Amino acid sequence: MAFTTERTQATSAKRNEERRVLAGTMVGTTIEWYDFFIYAQAAGLVLAGLFFAPLAGENEPLAQLIAWASLGISFLFRPLGAIVAGHLGDRIGRKAMLVFTLVMMGAATALIGLLPTFDQIGVWAPILLIVLRILQGFSAGGEWGGAALMSVEHAPINKRGFFGAYPQIGVPVGLILATGVMILVTTSMSEEAFLSWGWRIPFLVSVLLIVVGWVIRRAVAESPVFKEMQTRKKESAAPLKQLFQNHSRQVILTALIFIANNAAGYMLIAFFSSYATKPAEAGGLGMERTPVLIASTVAAVFWLASTMLGGILSDKIGRVRTFQLGYAFLFIWAIPMFLLIDTGDIVWFALSLIILASGLGFSYGPQAALYAEMFPAQVRYSGVSIGYALGAILGGAFAPLIAQLLLDETGQSFSIGIYLMALATISFVAVTLVKETRGVPLGISTHE
Repeated sequence: MAFTTERTQATSAKRNEERRVLAGTMVGTTIEWYDFFIYAQAAGLVLAGLFFAPLAGENEPLAQLIAWASLGISFLFRPLGAIVAGHLGDRIGRKAMLVFTLVMMGAATALIGLLPTFDQIGVWAPILLIVLRILQGFSAGGEWGGAALMSVEHAPINKRGFFGAYPQIGVPVGLILATGVMILVTTSMSEEAFLSWGWRIPFLVSVLLIVVGWVIRRAVAESPVFKEMQTRKKESAAPLKQLFQNHSRQVILTALIFIANNAAGYMLIAFFSSYATKPAEAGGLGMERTPVLIASTVAAVFWLASTMLGGILSDKIGRVRTFQLGYAFLFIWAIPMFLLIDTGDIVWFALSLIILASGLGFSYGPQAALYAEMFPAQVRYSGVSIGYALGAILGGAFAPLIAQLLLDETGQSFSIGIYLMALATISFVAVTLVKETRGVPLGISTHE
């Protein structure tokens, strides 16, 4: 009887710990990406005029291109963040780096909300903005890998896709939160007040979210795989030389697998709202801002659901097959989506985003599980983080900028669809080159 009671208590304790892990990875990732998405949305809505228009000689299209470039610059520093956080995460633990990256991202975001504009301090305004964007990029480079590994390495072997989907849904949840705050702010004040000071509120809200995330993440236990590594110190050094000498193919594949999803995701996050709300004379559709933001929020809900479904499906049919379904869908939908968007009708606009988001999760939900299973424990944090960061540079970093350039040069939005189709093809081929990983052991002897 005592044995049964102890077993029940142990099972209950394990389930409670799993809940804390899932909550910690999802909440922390949600807050990190709220910070990132607030900037992405602000770049499409207000930052061009506040920080870059004078530099562009009052040329609005050029100012917007510079604002999109500022969004992409931070991605260039993701690999550095991935290298540092990955190395330390493989040396001192996943948990410590998760807390560190969360606080760094939140501090940079809050400081953006306090920055003087170009009219107030001149050229120092965009310079300081770029510096803070670099800090955001550095933080994001290390954040995702840690959250992905904490969830997957705690998961039962037959539920890694499901557990790994939790840090993934932090992205659409962060988008919902960011868009919701932006809607609340923009509808509660005049356009003049929003441009004057209201745009700062979403950035400053990050301070409160960081406190919540810090408390939750501090309560999460260290990854069991890392604990195993600690018992064999000589195998936990994880030099980058070992990663690139023995696992460079996996790093390249993880980067290429991610590019199409990341590019399409950032189109959903930032470009579509900007394109829809800009006046027709500025190359946009002239739609009202609030309905467009609401449509983006609804689409994010579908993205959340499809991401969970993608993770669960990958536990059933495999990671590779689920990814293939997602990228085949993106390839097929890329051009019809723009035909609906260009009607300028809010219903068709919302439907096009919802359909995109509904397919996007199949190439996003299984990502944490696939990447974790592709690398041995000794270099897993480094490999996952660096591959993810490189994929973000090649995919989403400059996707809104490239989309804007294509639109300006061709005058046809379907050219952006062709760009997405090309990326979907590359990512489809890359994931097809991966041998199915479902069920691979994650202990420190794996891949040796």
